[in-house]
Amino acid sequence: MLLDAGLMDLHERFAPGSLDAIVLTHYHPDHVQGLFHLRWGKGTPITVYGPPDSEGCADLFKHPGVLAFETVHKFEAFTVGALRLTPLPLLHSKPTLGYAIEGTQGQRFAYLTDTLGLPPKSAKFLRAWGDFDMAIDCSYPPHPTPKNHNDWDEAHRCAIESGARITWLTHAGHALDDWMMEETPSVASHIRLARDGSTADIPSQTQ
Repeated sequence: MLLDAGLMDLHERFAPGSLDAIVLTHYHPDHVQGLFHLRWGKGTPITVYGPPDSEGCADLFKHPGVLAFETVHKFEAFTVGALRLTPLPLLHSKPTLGYAIEGTQGQRFAYLTDTLGLPPKSAKFLRAWGDFDMAIDCSYPPHPTPKNHNDWDEAHRCAIESGARITWLTHAGHALDDWMMEETPSVASHIRLARDGSTADIPSQTQ
């Protein structure tokens, strides 16, 4: 399963038939642009789950090719293979869903981007969910009025509010990189900075 499809070389990264499904948070180009090449492939259709959005992105819905788009709805769980996903509404400039993902041994991981803060019902779900790790949008350095994306301070508030065991900060912009190199802020032990190629082992609930 692939979360979001912003990379332009998906057809090179994934062999035909190797993707069970693609799960989209929203239809902004930086999260779906890899689909424009992938759709013209041949073979078994690839299911693409995403939030309710009649516009989609450009002509993806009109000319889906091998992509089979399916709409998912907030708090209505669905499965991809052995994984159970619960869509969580987020706060962004386009209809956006994060996903609370649970494995067969109770591994729990929340993928929350793009967003500015967490809606109360999404935060409540996460607090009641049990032990989990998460990745969350942290696009900007501290800013008095961030828009559509978390800044450094808001991402940290979300980490605390949600009760996540480990929080990975992702979706970083160049301004955040510059600020971190200049300020070298202290980072709590439960906060990690996601980088290209980062991997994470998600513990089961029995560990």
